[in-house]
Amino acid sequence: MRLPSGRLVRGRGLRDPMPSGHPPTFGVYLLGSAPPEFGWTSRWIAWPDFRLPRDPPYAGKVLIEALERAADERVEIACYGGRGRTGTALACLAVLDGISGDEAVAYVREHYHPRAVETPWQRRFVRSFA
Repeated sequence: MRLPSGRLVRGRGLRDPMPSGHPPTFGVYLLGSAPPEFGWTSRWIAWPDFRLPRDPPYAGKVLIEALERAADERVEIACYGGRGRTGTALACLAVLDGISGDEAVAYVREHYHPRAVETPWQRRFVRSFA
């Protein structure tokens, strides 16, 4: 997904095969339990399916790092299905990149997936993310 600044971040579902092309150099994985080793630098945000991150301040720090790295690295954000948690994290990146919290969900649904950010509490999380 292209952010307003032009930075690219790949969102995906881990249940799907790895897309063709270059692998990421940095990944953020949003899962209820620790992910396997991927072979590139990564961060795990403890984030159960259909819920919110267990440690929101840590999630914010990791997402800031992802945005900074996206300036010159291949960054991916992923959860199991690639829509709810991934969409929420991508919307938070859009907020960090200058989109208002009220507009970020619509932005991600237009530029990433039409059903991104699945639950009302995920939408509230994006609106209040700063």
